Amino acid sequence: MSAPFPLHLLAPPDPDTLPLPFPARPADGVKLLRGAVYAVPDGSRPLTVDLWLPEGGSGSVPVVVFVHGGGWRTGLRDDLGPRFRHWRPGPFARLAQAGFAVACPDYRLSGEAPHPAQTEDLAALLAWLGTRAGHLGLDTGRTVLWGESAGGHLAALTALTRPVGAVSGCVTWYAPTDLPGLAEDRNEGAYDAHDPRSFEALLLGGAPADSADVARAASPVAHVGPEAPPFLILHGADDALVPARQSLRLAEALRSAGHRPDLCLLPGGNHLWVGLSDEEVEDCYGRTLGFLRRCADHPEP
Repeated sequence: MSAPFPLHLLAPPDPDTLPLPFPARPADGVKLLRGAVYAVPDGSRPLTVDLWLPEGGSGSVPVVVFVHGGGWRTGLRDDLGPRFRHWRPGPFARLAQAGFAVACPDYRLSGEAPHPAQTEDLAALLAWLGTRAGHLGLDTGRTVLWGESAGGHLAALTALTRPVGAVSGCVTWYAPTDLPGLAEDRNEGAYDAHDPRSFEALLLGGAPADSADVARAASPVAHVGPEAPPFLILHGADDALVPARQSLRLAEALRSAGHRPDLCLLPGGNHLWVGLSDEEVEDCYGRTLGFLRRCADHPEP
């Protein structure tokens, strides 16, 4: 009779020890490691991250973690939105040229797992970056989270729930921040908090009105405290998908906790920066780069 099969051999490899992808060079002074595995959640696909790294230089570089949007339902990890797809070099290559490492991760979408799986994935990414920091030349003590739309929600939620010092700043672009408040903020008839098919309901595992405690726990505003990192909050004043009031709610919560968030509402701006001129979109990126540089120089809140 044959010996039983050693089931431990079926266990996935440790992402901390897997070989890193072979680097590409998509722009001058930039090295790209595309699709490194950073986590293998039980019962799920492996989660991967693209790493945009500056070439040359000495010492460790600050880290930007970009979290993509898509209603928690879809999206590409390296996509900043339609207003940036024609940029050459692209926005992440430009950050690497400016001396930042940029990590663009996948995370489990709402069709794969409900909240809090997404923030658990981002926490796993931060831990993986810390493990790999020496090899990759990263200063993870200077890590800024940045996300757009649903990714901005996840970036803010992660920044506000990680241990003090784990994140040195956070940038949100047109992000939902108070899920129970969406019913009040959206135009009448544009949002039904009892709808189990909404993006928010699919994230929470139930309609927000029927999952009030979960919706509150999944809202960045519920986690603002005196130790919150610095925030840059950008939102189109005419956003028809995520009302600008959502960013105001986050800014108000931060101010009430003693912080001075940098809030900018852009007149004429809709979701994904629709309605803004190319120059105004460039300015949003420039404001973000300036904030990242300040956080790199002064990592403490």
